[in-house]
Amino acid sequence: MAKKITAFFCRECGHESAKWMGQCPACRAWNTFVEEKISPVTQKAKPVNALIQENGGITRLSEVIVTDEDRIHTGISELDRVLGGGIIRGGLCLVGGDPGIGKSTLLLQMCRNLANDNRKVLYVSGEESAMQIKMRADRLGGFRNDIDLLARNDLEGIIAVIEENRPEVVIIDSIQTMMSEASDSAAGSVSQVREATQSFLRVAKVYGISIFIIGHVTKEGVVAGPRVLEHMVDTVLYFEGDNQACYRILRAVKNRFGSTNEIGVFSMNSSGLEEVVNPSEYMLNGKPEKEPGSVVTCCMEGSRPILVEVQALVCQTNFSMPRRTAVGADYNRVNLLMAVMEKRMGIQFSGCDAYVNIAGGMKINEPSLDVAIVAALLSSYKNRSFTSKVLAFGETGLTGEVRAVSGAAQRVREAVKLGYDHIIMPLANFRTLPDEIKNDPQVCIFPVANIRDIGEVVQ
Repeated sequence: MAKKITAFFCRECGHESAKWMGQCPACRAWNTFVEEKISPVTQKAKPVNALIQENGGITRLSEVIVTDEDRIHTGISELDRVLGGGIIRGGLCLVGGDPGIGKSTLLLQMCRNLANDNRKVLYVSGEESAMQIKMRADRLGGFRNDIDLLARNDLEGIIAVIEENRPEVVIIDSIQTMMSEASDSAAGSVSQVREATQSFLRVAKVYGISIFIIGHVTKEGVVAGPRVLEHMVDTVLYFEGDNQACYRILRAVKNRFGSTNEIGVFSMNSSGLEEVVNPSEYMLNGKPEKEPGSVVTCCMEGSRPILVEVQALVCQTNFSMPRRTAVGADYNRVNLLMAVMEKRMGIQFSGCDAYVNIAGGMKINEPSLDVAIVAALLSSYKNRSFTSKVLAFGETGLTGEVRAVSGAAQRVREAVKLGYDHIIMPLANFRTLPDEIKNDPQVCIFPVANIRDIGEVVQ
């Protein structure tokens, strides 16, 4: 019988240590080390590149052929966008997010579309029974063809089923429930999660099977989070948004086969997740007209322009120290912009509370948000609204100058498409706009070189 030894692992990054430490030397997180039992490896693991070795060893780069057929379309255009065009054969993808955010629902809808396209799909569930998955599938509806279900959590048995059936796509729900006989730790521990992910990585690369792993963290934060897996998988997708809200944002934070700037927007309803084809119109739903402190801006999420509403409220303070609050925008950036407005525009915020909010729950850190925040603060401070259908974007410097941002023409076209006919934008961007936009009689563009010019647009 092999002697059992213990080691300490960081729950955040998986760093291993022979003794407990208060701070992880790898990720600098505090109080994240947990003690786990480990046992010596009894057999040598099969290397990930075993298939290449069996087929003759080295392959020349010029001999590798990549075609569009190497990607599998999911039938969900928003998901395909985030993945970079579809599912890569042999790719290992992690889908993370809080419990109840919609990870299992999205992947089950993907399985439905793949099965209807005559693809062989295997859904492995370590949390739910086959009856529970069937109940969710009936709620989603639209299954013309069957998918294979496997309700078990023993890693070795699951790997054997995958190697025997050779499906095209496999869903693992979730990685925290998988248990391997090679480790004596509890399910969800760092060693178990790492062992299971390594096994699925080998299967994906050897047999060319696309595997999706669902990873979540509990509210107590006692199980290994998805960050332990990020360096091992090919793609990391995160679901964002309040699980009490009706919309979800799917974002790629790591993608070896596509851009990490793309997002997918979904709305949650009784029949599952529905794609939001026009996120701008969705985000602006319910926006008040001609109200002080409300300005629309256009931010770029990858190649997609999205219009969001920036709201500001400036009111007289009742405290010795004015209050500052920012929701959806960078708090320090808002304070910086208010200081620039005080210095360059002569506006005194010292006796006022100021609140800035990005309506719809979006979180934006893009510099082009600066001009919209300045315009909203100015409108609320003067208690005067902008003219109807005003959109503003641009970056602001400490001297009050308005700097150019990327994708100006695309932002203007998106604004015009949704009926915004007054656009405040940087002068440097205006000079580079195509003549067809400059000469469009349906839009009035206000090029500004300094934030002082924004005050001229206020009624």
